[in-house]
Amino acid sequence: MDNLRFIRETMEGAACFTSVSGVGEMAVGVSALAAAWLAGRQGGDLPWLLTWLGEALLALALTGGAIAWKARRADVGLGLLSKPGRRFLLGLVAPLAAGALLTLVLYRAGARALLPGSWLLLYGTGVVTGGAFAVRTVPVMGLAFMALGAIALFCPPGWGDLLLAGGFGGLHLLFGALIARRHGG
Repeated sequence: MDNLRFIRETMEGAACFTSVSGVGEMAVGVSALAAAWLAGRQGGDLPWLLTWLGEALLALALTGGAIAWKARRADVGLGLLSKPGRRFLLGLVAPLAAGALLTLVLYRAGARALLPGSWLLLYGTGVVTGGAFAVRTVPVMGLAFMALGAIALFCPPGWGDLLLAGGFGGLHLLFGALIARRHGG
């Protein structure tokens, strides 16, 4: 029994996290496009920020639900609580936590114009680090977010919502479709 447990744990540790849902990423893309449209119509910095924070919470719920759905549907036990899933989550959480802290600091400093680039860059970093334990398309998506975030940091402040729409909307739609096509769901 000990040998079987060792073999099972070794195989699970070497497994790739395949439960990232392309359909879920596409749903996040659609919600991000709606958030970009809504945020662009807000009259001040705080309503704009609250719109995007609401979108972040919605995206988190959509992604988590879609991962759970795909893992259950595939019945391979590779949800977020599996060893590969925990590695994926750990790689993703640290950059997102840094992004949350920087959001507070930059907003308090009146540097709202830096938020879109910071969000895209740090989200991309999280996707790359978490994606190291996922299918190959995931870290490539993270690199695309990082590149767009770097560009956004040097763009005029008025381009923020457009760049966020292109990243959180467009890149999620594009890579979600690729993931769904190549890896199911």
